[in-house]
Amino acid sequence: MLVLPLPMIIALVLAFLFLRNISRRRGQPFLLVLLVACAVQSVITSLVQYYGITALHWLQPVTASLIPAIVWVAFLESCLRVQTRIRDYLHLLVPVLVITCIFLVPMAIDALLIMLFTGYGIAILTMLHVMKDDLAHTRLSAGHLPATIWRVIAVALIISAGGDALINLSLAYGFVAFPGWILSISSSVALLVIGYLCLSHDIETNYDTASAARTPQTTATTPTVQTDQHAKIMHQLAALLDRDPLYLDPDLTLARLSRKMGLPLKQLSTAINAVTGENVSRYINGYRVRHACSLLLQGQNVTTAMLDSGFNTKSNFNREFLRITGKPPGEWQQNGQEAQKT
Repeated sequence: MLVLPLPMIIALVLAFLFLRNISRRRGQPFLLVLLVACAVQSVITSLVQYYGITALHWLQPVTASLIPAIVWVAFLESCLRVQTRIRDYLHLLVPVLVITCIFLVPMAIDALLIMLFTGYGIAILTMLHVMKDDLAHTRLSAGHLPATIWRVIAVALIISAGGDALINLSLAYGFVAFPGWILSISSSVALLVIGYLCLSHDIETNYDTASAARTPQTTATTPTVQTDQHAKIMHQLAALLDRDPLYLDPDLTLARLSRKMGLPLKQLSTAINAVTGENVSRYINGYRVRHACSLLLQGQNVTTAMLDSGFNTKSNFNREFLRITGKPPGEWQQNGQEAQKT
């Protein structure tokens, strides 16, 4: 009877997810590449560790090194950059460094992979903290979920690095039976988590090339503007949203909003953070919830009010509505209508 090892099962699951999203024409191209890379890595791990094809042993660290690099480039494209830069793709040359290490310092391969997975994971977590979850091209209607998903992906990279470290420790202390189990569990779980989450609808990007070309470029190191400038920016933003209710568009992103304002991403998000204490997503969702409240008082049902206010998923709408009003939509509507009658 044919028994498939865990990494091969993970590879089949990832391949199924890839084919399903291709057939539905869903998913960002670079995230689909990441899914394929995770599946290929699982196959190579199975062939080397369980089927004894030692000729592929040298290839295992090379393909593994591509995964954190692809995650980082995908993160830059969907979350940080207004417009992609050629230098961002230089991260994809990481396998060249690994191949060089294989020939010159083979004993350092494990340490190098641990550094790569840990380094890219920490870099993503750091950038999310610096940006206060204000991501450039993810839909603001998704709330905190895109940033949370990217955090989980970053932690999965670090867990994979931890698995490699445990393997080295077990070999150093003579526990030769443990590395195979550690590799199967830690690597497979990390690859499955990364592959599955990269297809989440909440981190799909709404990238507008024309908008990107006209949006001022800046980085996370842009100096913080003065308080009076914060107030001026917020006044301009409020006037814009009163004149043009952009928040009713469920595909609204920070990049598009900053283009409308004629301001760099960081400058706009910094002003919102400083004045309101919230990130851009929560600020915009506040407008959406207040609009939904007016529709609910007019007698619209919850689903219609949700869709007409810029939300496209009920879970996000309910979460944001409860955060702002302190009550679920249905209960709030009932109380509001009763108050109108009295």
